Amino acid sequence: MIFMMQKHYQKACDSIAAQTLYVVATPIGNLADITLRALAVLHHADIICAEDTRVTAQLLSAYGIQAKLVSVREHNEQQMAGKIIGALSDGLIVAQVSDAGTPAVCDPGAKLATRVREAGFRVVPVVGASAAMGALSVAGVTEPNFYFNGFLPAKAGERQKLLASWADADFPVVMFETPHRIEATLSDMASLFPERRLILAREISKTFETFLTGSVVDIQTALKNDSNQSRGEMVLVLHPAIREKHSELPDSAQKVMKVLAADLPTKQAADLAAKITGESKKALYDLALTWK
Repeated sequence: MIFMMQKHYQKACDSIAAQTLYVVATPIGNLADITLRALAVLHHADIICAEDTRVTAQLLSAYGIQAKLVSVREHNEQQMAGKIIGALSDGLIVAQVSDAGTPAVCDPGAKLATRVREAGFRVVPVVGASAAMGALSVAGVTEPNFYFNGFLPAKAGERQKLLASWADADFPVVMFETPHRIEATLSDMASLFPERRLILAREISKTFETFLTGSVVDIQTALKNDSNQSRGEMVLVLHPAIREKHSELPDSAQKVMKVLAADLPTKQAADLAAKITGESKKALYDLALTWK
């Protein structure tokens, strides 16, 4: 097994090219979640761009890696991009990391990647840990698509407006939230869709990793009963709204919808069919979606 790991590590080392910016995903908690390829890139990088050099230094130290660390944060990303491009022009290898997870996903990195690519250099992802995908993978979501929102708005009005826009969403929504806002967010959700299915993934891959599932009210109650559940890094996965059952639609209404949907856009056909039959526009619309 060790031989095979060494073989794949060496293969990763051999594939590393100069004048390339590698966007490297790092563990979100458990240090063992780093990939062999990520270790190879970090070991060979001439410069590592870090969100917080102190955090990255701990990761590198854990694997015995020494490298030149430079701070590339949101406030200096544009400025540092010029220096990184200069380093690539000199034939160096550069890695970009964030404190945890994948850079440029709710973290700095997107501006740097854009500038480097525009300058004519390669930008290569080194995939790995992702809090969003980790939470989604255990949420029991069966839909083929989802919406990733990132952090919810800090202001109550903006957050409530955004949540309201998902009241009838037929897709799951993945979002991040902070410990000091989680109670307010759950309260906002409870006022809009209290019985909607929700999963709260907390401290993924860390010592106190927990997954709370149930209705929005269930999760709200769990946090009230255990203050520890309001601590740490959080990912919320809001399941789709339950659609109205179209099987209860009369055959006559279904026939009207089928005729109209053949010649009109689905939304317009559902609106017209509802006026003709007196049935639910949403139920008619959902029925038409099952025909596509």
